[in-house]
Amino acid sequence: MTSVAVVAHSAKRLGGGLGQLRDVLSAEGVTDPLWAEVPKSKFAPGRVREALDHGADIVFVWGGDGTVQRSLGELAGSPASLAILPAGTANLLATNLGIPRDLEAAVRIGLHGRRRTIDVGNLNGERFAVMAGTGLDALMIEDADGGMKDAFGRVAYLWTGAKNVRREPVRTKIRVDGHRWFKGDASCVLVGNVGSVVGGIAAFRDARPDDGRLDVGVVTADGVWQWARTLGRTAFGDASDSPFVETTTALSIEIRLDRKMPYELDGGDRSKTKRIDIEVEPAAITVCVPEEESA
Repeated sequence: MTSVAVVAHSAKRLGGGLGQLRDVLSAEGVTDPLWAEVPKSKFAPGRVREALDHGADIVFVWGGDGTVQRSLGELAGSPASLAILPAGTANLLATNLGIPRDLEAAVRIGLHGRRRTIDVGNLNGERFAVMAGTGLDALMIEDADGGMKDAFGRVAYLWTGAKNVRREPVRTKIRVDGHRWFKGDASCVLVGNVGSVVGGIAAFRDARPDDGRLDVGVVTADGVWQWARTLGRTAFGDASDSPFVETTTALSIEIRLDRKMPYELDGGDRSKTKRIDIEVEPAAITVCVPEEESA
């Protein structure tokens, strides 16, 4: 018999709220799920761990990409399936997997949808499912996270991105699978597990979350004009066509910066560092997806 758990970020909203979630689950025959609400995403891992200790087979995670990302560390390698209830601002993993921002539909996918095993990335010991990066993307996310994102949604990313394109590039060295791949000034380094990343930008056209590899991109654009050209290529074609972008795929990535910079995981900002080590964990987690999902 399937055991269902819910781990919910209580500040996030979807449909009619958590009361409606209880009603929808009850209508599906799930009348007494393991239930935990957390005030911040950083408390989600502990509640997920408790759900797994109680034998949960499906863990519904209610929240945004930050709550999902925080939950990955406990779910990766476990027999339980992750069911995403996309109650955040961007919901990047849900969007890439075709999970709609519709409460009843997302619950049906969690209970009756297809199970898909996907890779995750591991950055300095912390897992992510969508992307990780340093440079412009991390700076714009860091600036947007001060309440602006909740107030203005995706517009916050546009505002903070425009503000940060004038920042000086950082001297960067990147090794891919043990070999030197890039050395020079970079304004952004992005590692993706899926195609569409921050702001819904299709950064990696051929990326798949179950190919056992991560996609890597480095942007050397400097200033407003070069960034405008780069983003224009991204919006109307392939970012790798830009003269200011280099891309590859990798099992492991070592990034060394000449000064400390913030970095981000699945849209959540982290403290500044000069050293970033990333590796792929193939087939690490099972996610509930529609029969025909996007990525």
